[in-house]
Amino acid sequence: MRTGLTKKQKTTMIYFDEQSRIIEVQTHNTDLKKRLTAFAAKHPQCCRQTDDDEQGGLTFEIEKGRFSFRLTAPYSAERRRAASKAAKKCGVHRKVAHLYGDRN
Repeated sequence: MRTGLTKKQKTTMIYFDEQSRIIEVQTHNTDLKKRLTAFAAKHPQCCRQTDDDEQGGLTFEIEKGRFSFRLTAPYSAERRRAASKAAKKCGVHRKVAHLYGDRN
């Protein structure tokens, strides 16, 4: 029998309202947990861990203004071409391929 949570059950929930100056973040996301844990250690005056659900989820309280959502528009075809050209000029592909053992 399998124990633990399924990937669908491993959620991230962010709670805030217009009145409170605190945001509550409950997450199972490994990267977000690491980032929030490190931020809380460095800035305990504005972020702290408040719970561990013992199933891989952590809950944090963080001041509004310290947590943000970033929306990114899709690249236009022109912007993709320009980024590709710049990467080729700088040899980005060769540098990355070298890291993974592809020396072509």
